[in-house]
Amino acid sequence: MTLISDAIKSDHRDIEEAYNNILTAASDDEKRRWQNQFTWELARHSIGEELVVYPAMEEHLSDGKAMADKDRAEHKTVKDYLEKFQNLKPDNAEFIPTLQGLWGTLSQHIKEEEEQDLVKLEANLDHEVSKAMVSSFKRTKMFVPTRSHPSAPDKPPFETVAGLLAAPIDHIKDLFRKFPDQAASDIPP
Repeated sequence: MTLISDAIKSDHRDIEEAYNNILTAASDDEKRRWQNQFTWELARHSIGEELVVYPAMEEHLSDGKAMADKDRAEHKTVKDYLEKFQNLKPDNAEFIPTLQGLWGTLSQHIKEEEEQDLVKLEANLDHEVSKAMVSSFKRTKMFVPTRSHPSAPDKPPFETVAGLLAAPIDHIKDLFRKFPDQAASDIPP
């Protein structure tokens, strides 16, 4: 993965995999684990884009501000859905419909981002700049919240401050959440 568009697309595939695994899960426990993974992936990815990719659009594209503002508005809708979804239990009647509504909005955003925004951005970036953005994107995702907080600001520096306040709480709570790659014995009582 050398370019920022590759990193973003890789994240999109991970999010899609978690979504599909929720739909095909055989038990509520398995659904919950994939729900946590989906939420973790999507929350970190969204904020990483807002802090790294959208500012690059604004800097390197003549219409980058309008593109970034459109993407931020789409992220707000996704974060609202995600906040509702992350708080639902798998046995709730709204669990799958909420997930599917979220995915409907998110999949359209992903399609436009991959087919238009990232293509345009990469065409206007030096390869070294794009490579440096990958490192920044990965580092950023290590420090941001792992749950949806749609009322938080979505533009730097306010997003950064809000993220630094919410992230430690999310990270501590993640220690007590079940994820797909954990054995039952790995989960604290």
